[in-house]
Amino acid sequence: MRAALIKLHTAVFLWGFTGVLGRLISLNEGLLVWWRLFITAVTMWLVFFFTGNIKKISFKEFLKISAIGTVLAIHWLLFYGSIKYANVSIALTCLSTTGLISAFIEPIFFKKRINIQEVFLGLFALAGITLIYVSNLKFSVGIYIGLLSSVATVLVSVMNKKLVSVYEPITFTLYQLSGGFAGLTLLMPLYNYLFPTKQLLPLHYDWLWLVILSWCCTLFTFVLYVRALKKVSAFTVNLVLTLEPVYGIILAFIVYHENKELHNNFYIGFCLILFAVVLQMMRIVRQQKKIVISEELEKAFQQ
Repeated sequence: MRAALIKLHTAVFLWGFTGVLGRLISLNEGLLVWWRLFITAVTMWLVFFFTGNIKKISFKEFLKISAIGTVLAIHWLLFYGSIKYANVSIALTCLSTTGLISAFIEPIFFKKRINIQEVFLGLFALAGITLIYVSNLKFSVGIYIGLLSSVATVLVSVMNKKLVSVYEPITFTLYQLSGGFAGLTLLMPLYNYLFPTKQLLPLHYDWLWLVILSWCCTLFTFVLYVRALKKVSAFTVNLVLTLEPVYGIILAFIVYHENKELHNNFYIGFCLILFAVVLQMMRIVRQQKKIVISEELEKAFQQ
């Protein structure tokens, strides 16, 4: 159990580190994500080919998974765009609202009723974002983009729920990231037209940061996360995942001294969002426990 927790915390810490690396890389957000996916996808195909882990799927299935991968690529694009237009702390704070945004989006996809308690918790998050927004108006564009990034990652999560159980995690990840790379490649001509840049290739240390981002913060974290899931409970996983923006913001303060750029209300707003996320997570865990208890009672009566 202790080893699994260390693996989980390491994975979440490295995910928090992606924001710091994103600010280090001189490429714009579109090309940054394109190169990240390119390096990751090529590495995965080579490793899985030599280890014999490639499993074929139909073209129709590939298109479905690729669509999700493309939305994931757009999420990354928006996340790094938020960093470029604001900073790492703002982008991660916006990303921490995903758990509450999912409370509104999931009922639409799965045709469920919106829970009043979730609406109440959503108001806490809205208050936190509003407080951050009005006290950091110079980062307003970055906040808008960051919130769109949160919506995109929730859409990925919802769509994954419908497909991920059908495939093995390794197979699904391979085709999702490969499909995301293919989808983003198709979108890049339009993106470069709308947001032109002269720098198309990584420069100097950009290559090093991209390799670290692709190998350590994408592939390595996936392995750690999957292995940790086999040992720790869903509650522990969700609790540790809430630390991702905390780790990332602390790193941004240490590396870039972003605390000097932010108004004091930022901390109050972030705490409001984090408080709402933790309450939402605890509510979901209580619901799951009730379901388990009711199932056990049904089995007992059947016997």
